[in-house]
Amino acid sequence: MFDRRTLLGSVAALAVLVAGPALAGPKEALAALQETVLSLGPNGETPAAASSVTLSDAEMAQIREMGATAAIVMHYGGNDWSQAQINGLQTQFSAMGIEVIAVTDAGFRAEKQVADIETIMAQSPDIIVSIPTDPVATAAAFRAASAAGVHLVFMDNVPSGFVAGTDYVASVSADNYGNGVAAAHLMAEALGEEGQIGLVYHAADFFVTRQRYDAFKSTIETDYPNIEIVAEQGIGGPDFSGDADRAAGAMLTSNPGLDGIWAVWDVPAEGVIAAARAAGRNDLVITTIDLGENVAINMAQGGFVYGLGAQRPFNQGVTEAILAGYALLDKEAPAFVALPALPVTRETLLEAWQTVYSAPATDNVINSMN
Repeated sequence: MFDRRTLLGSVAALAVLVAGPALAGPKEALAALQETVLSLGPNGETPAAASSVTLSDAEMAQIREMGATAAIVMHYGGNDWSQAQINGLQTQFSAMGIEVIAVTDAGFRAEKQVADIETIMAQSPDIIVSIPTDPVATAAAFRAASAAGVHLVFMDNVPSGFVAGTDYVASVSADNYGNGVAAAHLMAEALGEEGQIGLVYHAADFFVTRQRYDAFKSTIETDYPNIEIVAEQGIGGPDFSGDADRAAGAMLTSNPGLDGIWAVWDVPAEGVIAAARAAGRNDLVITTIDLGENVAINMAQGGFVYGLGAQRPFNQGVTEAILAGYALLDKEAPAFVALPALPVTRETLLEAWQTVYSAPATDNVINSMN
């Protein structure tokens, strides 16, 4: 289901975690996560800090004079994370005088993303920023773009066989391993470090979601011996909420004593919420990854979602755009850049929203806090 480089990255990240200092409990572990990055890059690269990726005023002026163009080729546009990435990219590209000529949404279908790339190439962009839906199925299309001289910057996932600095500029990611660890510690905190839980994971060859799954499961098994994982179910989409609803419903039927369910990101978590409501399980604890509006509202209301590990997608998009600027200037770029995990609970929700989206929380979230 997952390729070798995914497993190597996850194992290496786990080694970093295990080698770290022993912590007294979930609260201490969650605080420590915001000070470091546990993930390695798709090919095992050590992460560079996003704060190290900068352009001087003179470099910005030089880029503005180029009249460069860029396209944003998304794997999926139907969540708040994707929209925040796009907003960060567009904001920074605008500041650099780079015209965004296309923004596409593949709906998590590799064949659609390949077609999107081919259509965009007819417009001869200087830059493509993308997240491959499938690292193997999209590789040929991305390689053709690279061979044509397009500067490629990737979010999270990288096409199979690609080498940073040769085939693409760099990849930028949240600390997905760290966010999986955060979701595990939050689950343990909510359950008082004991109980039975289920996992709803992404059944696909997708580097970042595999990291989340590995991190959550390893942390529970290593740090919390009194929490038992009694059920696991993969979902393939594209109806991730509906798939997760059915998976969680089956778990709750088969395991009536289930205390919590982890979902791989916020959209599947919405399906788990629906299943918990249908089963009348108001006591079920849910943790997940990604701060989408719907899970934020549930958290704000004191609902099923106790907490989550958040990415920083707006800042990730800004960093990706800056790295595209590096390529235009022939400036050496780090192969892999990562931003630290951000654990979020109801108490930190409004502050975290500002950090994640570079904007105040929506009225829907704020009103749900009352």
